[in-house]
Amino acid sequence: MKQATLKDIAEQLNLSITTVSKALKGYPDVSKKTRAMVKELATTLNYKPNAFAVNLRTKESKTIGLIIPVIVHHFFSNVIRGIVAQAEKKGYLVIILQSNESYELEKKQLDLLMSQRVDGIIISLANGTADFKHLNTIIAQNKPLVMFDKIAKVVQCSKVIIDDRKAAYMATQHLIDTGCKRIAHFRGALLPQNSIDRFLGYKKALIDNGFPYDPSLVYICECGDMSFEEGQKNAKQLLEDHNDVDGIFINTDLVAIGAMTEFSKQGVKIPEDISIVGFSNWFMSSVISPGLTTIDQPGYDMGKSAFKQLFKEIKAKKKNKPFTPKTVTLETALVKRDSTK
Repeated sequence: MKQATLKDIAEQLNLSITTVSKALKGYPDVSKKTRAMVKELATTLNYKPNAFAVNLRTKESKTIGLIIPVIVHHFFSNVIRGIVAQAEKKGYLVIILQSNESYELEKKQLDLLMSQRVDGIIISLANGTADFKHLNTIIAQNKPLVMFDKIAKVVQCSKVIIDDRKAAYMATQHLIDTGCKRIAHFRGALLPQNSIDRFLGYKKALIDNGFPYDPSLVYICECGDMSFEEGQKNAKQLLEDHNDVDGIFINTDLVAIGAMTEFSKQGVKIPEDISIVGFSNWFMSSVISPGLTTIDQPGYDMGKSAFKQLFKEIKAKKKNKPFTPKTVTLETALVKRDSTK
């Protein structure tokens, strides 16, 4: 069956196309009887408005683009849920793309979204992104852009973040407060701002408490901060390098769980021998044994906030009103479980 059109409805009811269009939109200058008649036939014929034509007329696509580093990740899946929940309320479709932590793929995906004429873009940067020219090009074209989690401070757009330094400081301070004397850090890749800030928070907590900073206690997750295997590898290396470490702050929960698995295999008891604090508060963190002490990262709220900010900027653009980029900082909390004393 071919797609019904306004003309089909108009011909069957012997009305003008303009009257049918007004009736479907609920215009008061069309009688209630005619509106009801038109809507009933439209339902019978399964009439759907031509979205392309509507978009041309309104200059809106009612779609937004979302680029994230990885989809199969507790934090990012929560962000997606938050964005989609808010987008649906406003009648927006979300195009979700995964950069796989690749700068080159991220650039291609931004070009793709621009060619699809999305109304705005939300992005968390890939670990490999060190050049921000592609992002500044989007802004120069007056396309609303909101960053979250992995951001670039030098790009002048709105951002939704947590205070990673403060959260990392809190995690490290907890290890110190519970008696740890020699504290290591498994950090993320060198480039992402959140990885840098978590490292700086760890380092500051040590110095503020009179602990010497030892760079040999910092292990980089070369393959990314989402790798279970990276946690295993770094834990094994730590045991070979240092036999006096009694606490570790780890950049993400998945890496932390990998480390815990290796320690268990090696006969290292948690928290008796080594205390561990993770970051993100995955579901898995609460069901493993021992439960993982971690920083709760509000992914769902971050997604909601990112869309709300983007929507404000889309509306401002539609009305030709200027908007000032805004940085929204969400609160985090330490969730204490049995991986620390």
